[in-house]
Amino acid sequence: MLEFEIDKLTSSIENAVTGEKFETLVLPLQIAIKKKDWLFDWKAESTNDERLVYKLVTSQNPEIIHGLISISINQDHVYMHLVENAAFNKGVEKMYLGVAGNLIAFACKLSFENGFDGIVVFESKTKLITHYQLSIGAKILAGNRMFIDVKEALSLVKDISNEN
Repeated sequence: MLEFEIDKLTSSIENAVTGEKFETLVLPLQIAIKKKDWLFDWKAESTNDERLVYKLVTSQNPEIIHGLISISINQDHVYMHLVENAAFNKGVEKMYLGVAGNLIAFACKLSFENGFDGIVVFESKTKLITHYQLSIGAKILAGNRMFIDVKEALSLVKDISNEN
């Protein structure tokens, strides 16, 4: 079940203190991730042949990973298994805003590229269902399973690609 908060939808990430914006790139994860730096086991995710793992970095400094996403391409949608902000982008002391929003918009973009009309499905923690409904327009599919539909996916991809 996913537990991430959308703090801002932007095509860049934004320094939480200064407001300075940094252009982002979402790239395949090709290096080993140290478990101690992350809540989830990204090594296991990246070795799972059915999943694709991507990292969010800035174009100015592609060595620093701001967030990670694990997805799979299913028959008619993209499924988000995990989304995680780097430790320095979590909580009230987070350094950058917009990390999770960038990663979710990327999942929607992949869905469009695969002919799935932007549909992205994920499992939510119960306490965050309303947050996802309000922040990204996600809808309940059944129980805690949610999805991002065509209209909302278009909006997310448009917001991310048109800002700056």
